[in-house]
Amino acid sequence: MIVDDSVFMRGILKSWLGESGEFEIVAVHANGRRAADDVARSQPDLVILDLEMPDMDGLTALPLILERRAGASVLVASALSRRGAEISLRALSLGAADYIPKPEAAHGASGVDVFRRELLARARSLGQRARRRSSTRAATGGAAAGGGVAGATSSVSRQGGKLRPYSMMPVNILAIGSSTGGPQALTRLFADIGPNIRNIPVVVVQHMPATFTAILAEHIARAAGRPCAEGRDGEPLLPGRIYVAPGGLHMDVVRGASSMQLRLSDGPVVNFCKPAVDPMFKSVAGLYGGSTLAAVLTGMGSDGAEGALRIAETGGSVIAQDEESSVVWGMPGATVALGACAGILPIGEIGLRINRMLGARE
Repeated sequence: MIVDDSVFMRGILKSWLGESGEFEIVAVHANGRRAADDVARSQPDLVILDLEMPDMDGLTALPLILERRAGASVLVASALSRRGAEISLRALSLGAADYIPKPEAAHGASGVDVFRRELLARARSLGQRARRRSSTRAATGGAAAGGGVAGATSSVSRQGGKLRPYSMMPVNILAIGSSTGGPQALTRLFADIGPNIRNIPVVVVQHMPATFTAILAEHIARAAGRPCAEGRDGEPLLPGRIYVAPGGLHMDVVRGASSMQLRLSDGPVVNFCKPAVDPMFKSVAGLYGGSTLAAVLTGMGSDGAEGALRIAETGGSVIAQDEESSVVWGMPGATVALGACAGILPIGEIGLRINRMLGARE
């Protein structure tokens, strides 16, 4: 289902998705009210939802759509602006699976090409997820799927691959990588661990454009009750602070004259991403070794898997989010496949594990 008040946007989305041969367009609507009224009839697996529309906007329609079509994935589209970032993150908190920023006129044809590529990749991934979950509900008579490897601590994971032992060294840094579904997972994680990171710095790479990462940092700060902001080049790493890689720049950690500090760079994309998780993970592994604790959360692709393996090989501990609680099990799945993990846990248990490793009282 495509929901957008722009005739041009509705037409181009329908054309791109139809030409791919992978999607069936079951409905096209110009506002949220029509989409919410129709979703039970048309039964889409994926809804591409504009957020700013007349009559009923996307934020108002979103909970109605999710209520009337259980299991559908919603991909919200918004402007690449501060307001667009704010309402996109609000939509994610209300249950949208992912967001995609619309291209600006100033970006020209290259911006449209990037938007088309990102749209198809996200639609493909989210559509497949929705179909799998729909099939699971049908097979179990509507019951929710099981938790997969919830709490998996044995030496062999039920999702494949041998688990490594957790490091016995004190944790001196927490490094986190995430993508699709990441804002929701990060909010949950930091709500769980915020009081207990007072003695270590935390570095985060979330695949997001500029502007969006600044808003994300504000959301994390509120969830954690800790200072959180986009990292600045040359900034020293301080305990109790959370540093988010700015959109459009890679962020890694280097040794400064008197302390570890951040380095930002505008180098080539890595794993089709900038910022990318792998450079940050590899830099942390080289400096902190066995005192590194890393988490690879929900996301498309495989970014972070090689860096996670580097952390594991230098003695650090890596936790991957499990498949059932992930919006997309690409990044954590790739990390599991490389054998880098000490644990594979649902998002609701990752914080508990981190707190134990930080010596927090239960």
